[in-house]
Amino acid sequence: MGADIKDFLHYQNPEEVRLQIRQGHEIFNRLEKFPKPGIAAIHGAWMGGGLEFALACHYRLATNHPKTVFALPEVKLGLLPGLGGTQRLPRKVGLQTALDMILTGKNVYAKQTKKMNLVEATTHVYGLLEAAKAAAKGLISGAIKAAKRKIALKDRLLEQSPASKLVYDQAEKMVMQQSGGHYPAPLKIIDCIRTGLNEGMPSGLATEAKHFSELVFSPESKALIHLFFAQNAAKKNPARDKIKAVQHVGVLGAGLMGSGIAQVSAQAGYHVMLKDQNLEYALKGKGAIYKDVSKRIGKGLSSFERDEMMERVVAGSSYSPFKAVDLTIEAVLEVLDLKQKVLQEVEAEAPQGHIFASNTSSIPIKHIAEASQQPESVLGMHYFSPVPKMPLLEIITTEKTADWALATAFDVGSKQGKTVIVVGDRPGFYVNRILAPYMDEALVLLNEGGKIEDLDKAIRMFGFPVGPMKLLDEVGLDVGAHVTKVMSPLFAERDITLQKVDEKLIEGGLKGRKSGKGFYLYDGKSKTSPINEGIYEHFGGKNRKEIPFSEIQERMVMRMLNEAAFTLEEGVIKSPSDGDIGAVFGIGFPPFLGGPFFYMDQMGLGHVVERLEAFGAQHGKRFVVAPLLKNYVAEGRSFYPKS
Repeated sequence: MGADIKDFLHYQNPEEVRLQIRQGHEIFNRLEKFPKPGIAAIHGAWMGGGLEFALACHYRLATNHPKTVFALPEVKLGLLPGLGGTQRLPRKVGLQTALDMILTGKNVYAKQTKKMNLVEATTHVYGLLEAAKAAAKGLISGAIKAAKRKIALKDRLLEQSPASKLVYDQAEKMVMQQSGGHYPAPLKIIDCIRTGLNEGMPSGLATEAKHFSELVFSPESKALIHLFFAQNAAKKNPARDKIKAVQHVGVLGAGLMGSGIAQVSAQAGYHVMLKDQNLEYALKGKGAIYKDVSKRIGKGLSSFERDEMMERVVAGSSYSPFKAVDLTIEAVLEVLDLKQKVLQEVEAEAPQGHIFASNTSSIPIKHIAEASQQPESVLGMHYFSPVPKMPLLEIITTEKTADWALATAFDVGSKQGKTVIVVGDRPGFYVNRILAPYMDEALVLLNEGGKIEDLDKAIRMFGFPVGPMKLLDEVGLDVGAHVTKVMSPLFAERDITLQKVDEKLIEGGLKGRKSGKGFYLYDGKSKTSPINEGIYEHFGGKNRKEIPFSEIQERMVMRMLNEAAFTLEEGVIKSPSDGDIGAVFGIGFPPFLGGPFFYMDQMGLGHVVERLEAFGAQHGKRFVVAPLLKNYVAEGRSFYPKS
């Protein structure tokens, strides 16, 4: 229930949107004031306008089923609730709870709803209709009434006195810290709620309509809506009619990646064989799954469902159970010989038509497939860490990969809850391919005398969730060095030499967070990590200089944008939309910019080429413009239709 986002894209100006929102307000106001009781009988997901409708009713009755969930997720599209949600929710659940729900767009599950006064009662799913009828009779007779929120003294002081300013100030401070000021919607949400509670609901609704209509035309909302539709488009399986049934999934390697892949597979309903070199390691991986899944109890998952899911995960050290496995995903070390070895071992046991997928992050799949007796059933399924949380999956195909293998892997990835993009088999695939020159430029800047903290802060200010030096520490400097080694020949084709991390540094134990020191120092206790000043001796010495943040941002991001254009030209990605999805969901490219291709369109491709050429004249071949960009500028084209 609620407005279709597509409808708002057809409006020409904010005033048209505002009038539409005001009409919605009128309808919900009439429902709220209707003399006969309106009861919302709720089962399943009540999101956005659906929840706003329920709030306008006189009584709310929800099933206690784990799948019953409430949310006002509009902020995720750069918008705000437009049908009275900013007004009715604070009055129903309290100021602080409402701010938390609306500013985050997070889900609230049935178990939490009665305690927070979001609903008046909960019932078993099969008794919902009868309970709703009984509630209607009770409301008519006066035997029951809509529950009034019991306001604790602390909340009363914060909400009903001048002290409420502290709540709003704290909310604004939190928004600025978390968003860097890049998203206008959260501040407008706070203003709507503050206006409504301070000046009355009519003023609050008028403010809600005004701010909603402004946000629809904001560049941030356009970028987020673009990503929303791109993500939906990515759900289309390229060969749906060729999907083969999968019931059993094998996972090789029970470490962080392997256990994560096993977890999302079991959550999707698959029976999982989690294998490692010995039973102890495999059981440790299964234990990690249990611990992580248990955190979701009461948040869309029951303890029974958790236990049922865990029964589908079998830990072991033998290949014999792989006789029944339909798809195997390997997550072993990034060593080609090892990956080829486990491929051959699996094929010796697996049935005909079995699919083998590698979770490699950089090794070309065609090299792994050289060891296969059935190269048509070999592909890549590149997940991102931590697997249960990261939404992206890259599926990599070779020239020999069969359509049915791709279609089946795509279907499995979708059921695992991943947004899937299909990419070509070039070193680094797509995500790591565009990340490589971006990280390379960070190391160039570091060697030029840039400060670790400046590089990280500049990129966070641009909108990335983490800076390049901190990211390298998290990934591991040894892993980064390996990826650079794999990627270097590709860039050498364009006469570009990637920066290398000094091997002495890695040999000395400076591998990042996992070793306690890298670009930062980690003690495992403190939330803050001081700069490792000693690492500068490997990057030009201790004398550092000030490099403008704007230069750091532009040099790093321009190289990423340029590389994205190269990948489209080479056919690594099939569309700009896939490129935007991959960058945002894979490496945290700022969502409010819509992804590399959407962002380049907004800047103007002519401007992008101009800046790359200027940097090229100053810094050399690593900024040579992708021919595709020059061609698009010459032809007056853009990556997306001009609105």
